[in-house]
Amino acid sequence: MYRSLGITGLEISSVGFGGIPIQRLDQSNVDALFEALVASGINFVDTARGYTVSEEMIGNAIERLDRSRFVLATKSMARSYQDMKADIELSLANLKTDHIDLYQCHLVKDIEQYALIMAEDGAYKALLEAKAEGKIGHIGITSHSADFMMSIIKEMPFETVQFPYNIVERQGEPFFKLAAERGIGVIVMKPMAGGAIQKGKLSLKFILSNPAVSVAIPGMDQLAQVAENASVMHEALDFSDDEMTLLTEVVSELGENFCRRCGYCLPCPQGIDIPTQFLMEGYLTRYHLADWAIKRYNGLAVKADACVACGSCEPKCPYNLKIIEKLKGVAELFANA
Repeated sequence: MYRSLGITGLEISSVGFGGIPIQRLDQSNVDALFEALVASGINFVDTARGYTVSEEMIGNAIERLDRSRFVLATKSMARSYQDMKADIELSLANLKTDHIDLYQCHLVKDIEQYALIMAEDGAYKALLEAKAEGKIGHIGITSHSADFMMSIIKEMPFETVQFPYNIVERQGEPFFKLAAERGIGVIVMKPMAGGAIQKGKLSLKFILSNPAVSVAIPGMDQLAQVAENASVMHEALDFSDDEMTLLTEVVSELGENFCRRCGYCLPCPQGIDIPTQFLMEGYLTRYHLADWAIKRYNGLAVKADACVACGSCEPKCPYNLKIIEKLKGVAELFANA
């Protein structure tokens, strides 16, 4: 039921709470969810500065309960010392706590962003200072790029990694193994592939059967989801013949037209971050976070409609996705949203 979060020494529930979808709830619903978390034994809670009101709602909910029951994790996309220092203070205020157990550098895409974070005036310096002051307990990193993570995993100073992983997105497995060997905690985001996988319990069982994984953090906005996801913590992680058949069926259903965000399609000559276009599409269509997804999509420097159908991406996709067609669909979707 509980696992160690790598070398942090934190004992956390193997299923945690992902804080993205509560943005569309009111406070009373969030309060009820957190009461259910306590009852179910889920103690790991993950949110982010970028999830609009998520930190504040979580802070309000926890204020009514016992703070010691929760291991709080949040994250920031700040890359500079001053910006990260400011975000840490905002997170502490929003979460209504004097300490955050895990603070993460959010969505680090490549070695260039990593260099900014690790520079003399970078975000990591602010995190180290906050840790020394007792404002945060541990420092982590999140990413969607397996190639980038493989390039730093053996030397990086972070205590945890957060990465997408599920039945169809398995590109993280090689560096998960290396992370575990170094004692780095592995936090799995997108365990349901952004809502694309309907067999939620089956996907969680698959994820938790990997011994390198510390915790999976499905987003939850309904009491029934808390009960169902928490139940996996008490189940055996072996698979029956019927479950293996279901696993095969899920992979088959999604495999032909599903972006794993591996990034092999990049770079795009037009500067389109192709995997991010499909990520935003998922937030809009499967997470039902329209306002948030539209704002983030509109904030992209280059959007899907910049595609000129040059075709350089498709031959590089290991899953033979019709990327040009899919980008056209994303552009039309957001144009009409």
